[in-house]
Amino acid sequence: MTDIAVVDIELIADGLEFPEGPVVMPDGSIVVCEIKGQRLTRVAPVPGGGWGPKEVAATVPGGPNGAALGPDGAIYVCNNGGSLEWHHRGGLTVPGNLASTHSGGRIERVDLATGAVTVLYRESGGNPLKSPNDLVMDGHGGFWFTDNGTRTDFTADRTAIHYALVDGSSCIEAIRPVDGPNGIGLSPAGDRIHWAETHTGRVFSRVLTSPGVVGAAGPLNGIQVGLAGMQFLDSLAMEANGNVAVATIVNGGITVVGIDGEVEHVRLAEPFRDPITTNIAFGGDDMRTAYITLSGTGRLVAVRWPRPGLKLAY
Repeated sequence: MTDIAVVDIELIADGLEFPEGPVVMPDGSIVVCEIKGQRLTRVAPVPGGGWGPKEVAATVPGGPNGAALGPDGAIYVCNNGGSLEWHHRGGLTVPGNLASTHSGGRIERVDLATGAVTVLYRESGGNPLKSPNDLVMDGHGGFWFTDNGTRTDFTADRTAIHYALVDGSSCIEAIRPVDGPNGIGLSPAGDRIHWAETHTGRVFSRVLTSPGVVGAAGPLNGIQVGLAGMQFLDSLAMEANGNVAVATIVNGGITVVGIDGEVEHVRLAEPFRDPITTNIAFGGDDMRTAYITLSGTGRLVAVRWPRPGLKLAY
């Protein structure tokens, strides 16, 4: 595995309460979820360089986790329902097991103009959502999302990869069962879906035959790669060439899984190294700016990426 160190790092915002799900907006601003803070926060660039102060874009009770810009300009959110306990260890904010205040998972639409939050789905295929985590729009009126499930000292949910329509009319379990799915993305051609399982440290890939329809599984059920040692996988983004860039916990940084099976690890130099690195999103005129959430230390940073990221549907 190739190891790459990044030293040119720009701090965009700090003091965030477990940031996740960065969304690059058309005007260049970044909307980020604060899971522990239960809100969407927006940071905008300022003329001449740098970034302005944090602004609350919307209050989202529960646990806004992953987010994506929809076709109507609204933000669609995976809300885990406050499924996580929170601990402070060694200067880091650390998520724990199922919280007693968990209110149930749901998919929500957030109107940034008004701050209004609308629940689209609380169940899929007749089963309640547990802890929705991340989503990706497909450009065909729908989106794929993961449900990471909940965990206690002795139990863990098996869940599904879901496909839903943005108008709130349909939500199905497209792939099941899966164990702790987290990040999710679509190939450049939109004909393949990729997702990462947190605790197994695996990235999976399945062929799509049409919007929302998964092809037959192979003999290993789509395993693309499995990482060695204690490396937990979080959310991901796709590079324009089809590589999967997935945030990596414990090891910290971003693991890039190549279409040829090669693996490289991109780590951020001190003082930006964070063992709880949770997400990445691409933006900029050439799509080579990577916005990365450092959740343990509550920071959002930007780095120059070695390759362009994939433009999202919206």
